[in-house]
Amino acid sequence: MTRTIIQNGTIVTLDPDIGELEEGDVLIEDGEILEVGHGLSTSNAEVIDAEGHIVLPGFVDSHIHLAQTQVRGIAGDWSLMGEYFEHMLGNITGLYRPEDMYLGGLFGALEKLYTGTTTALDWSYPNTLEHGERAVDALQDAGLRAVYTYGPPGDDAAKWWFESDVGLPEENIRELYDETIRDDDLLSLAIGLRGPDFCTDEIACSDLELARELGALSTIHMGAALWPSSVYGEDYQGFGCIHDMLGPDVNVAHANHFSQEDIDHAVEQGVSFSSTPEVEMQMGHGIPVTEKVLDAGGRPAWGVDVCSDISGDMGSQMRIGLQVQRMFDNQAVLEGDEEVGEVSVTARDTLEMATIEGAKALNMDDEIGTLTPGKRADVILLDATDFMTAPSHSPIQTVVFQSDPSHIDTVLVDGEVVKRDGDLTNPKVTEEFDRFVRSGRRLLDEAGLDP
Repeated sequence: MTRTIIQNGTIVTLDPDIGELEEGDVLIEDGEILEVGHGLSTSNAEVIDAEGHIVLPGFVDSHIHLAQTQVRGIAGDWSLMGEYFEHMLGNITGLYRPEDMYLGGLFGALEKLYTGTTTALDWSYPNTLEHGERAVDALQDAGLRAVYTYGPPGDDAAKWWFESDVGLPEENIRELYDETIRDDDLLSLAIGLRGPDFCTDEIACSDLELARELGALSTIHMGAALWPSSVYGEDYQGFGCIHDMLGPDVNVAHANHFSQEDIDHAVEQGVSFSSTPEVEMQMGHGIPVTEKVLDAGGRPAWGVDVCSDISGDMGSQMRIGLQVQRMFDNQAVLEGDEEVGEVSVTARDTLEMATIEGAKALNMDDEIGTLTPGKRADVILLDATDFMTAPSHSPIQTVVFQSDPSHIDTVLVDGEVVKRDGDLTNPKVTEEFDRFVRSGRRLLDEAGLDP
């Protein structure tokens, strides 16, 4: 048995039955949280001194494309329906070799860990089975808890997108799951569906049925920009052919243009929604779905989306998503000739959307998302004594509003320390760095793009 105790910290469990503890401890054994309390025994345990630190669950990114990491800095001025579809899905993605998938995924996953994200849904476009295998290798080598999402290959946009009548590569998906993912405790499988926005009804339904047969999460890009009307025109009916197939194993990314009626129905069926506010606001997806999901009685999960555009820091999504929704809510009050007397969405709400709501979206809330005995020990320690974070009168507000990745001192995944004293422990950060940089340069050179 391996035992670790995180001692004397401000514990933000996000578990409503436990709450917050001053000078509290978290006892971990073999990757499982055993106890949260005061004065816990340090016998036979490695002690992590958390004095002056806020201890909380690791962030959960419910939607990101990690393999785009080595082409950072090219998409900051792109729109979705213009440059992104043309240059990324129609050009760069088809140029990826298996090693590019590995290097992009590796450093994307390492960035996740450095910035306090311990779990991510990696939405992948593997051109071949080997591409998928190397993408999974990257997640394993980084030590990230992940949902690997096998989406359509990126080698032929015309074949796989825009009313595609070709199903996902079932044989490859089954082999990757059986040979690699099934027996890895830190990995699970999702199927990246195109849904009725991008393929025929028959294919949309059969891909969803494949995911259910494998017991995999289905995650779909839907309802962003003008996708629905471009396919269905005036006859667009929300979820289209999969309307009656929705359930808690379906996750929808974006959904900016869904009606309130559609969102109400989906939330009632247990569907989760991933909002990626920073990218959506830039690229023209539309207003984030946050308000509609809240009005339906649900809560969205946050995600980063495309790291060719923005950083992988979930703290930015927490702040941007929160303040944008507050802006819309405040404006509605002002337009009614009233003064704003209180804010609508709280700091705790947005932190939960980056933790337990993300875990729920990935069907992992019984494992992660709160510091609860019996769950896995995915934990971050944030320095609250820095001149930028102190004094910490409200630990949740310190996390959401006053901190950045430099304040995340220690990160544990499944009880294993992956960041200590501000530095990642993984030697691949330096060992693979030069190959990572060369990969990005080659991809942009071959794509004919010069930032």
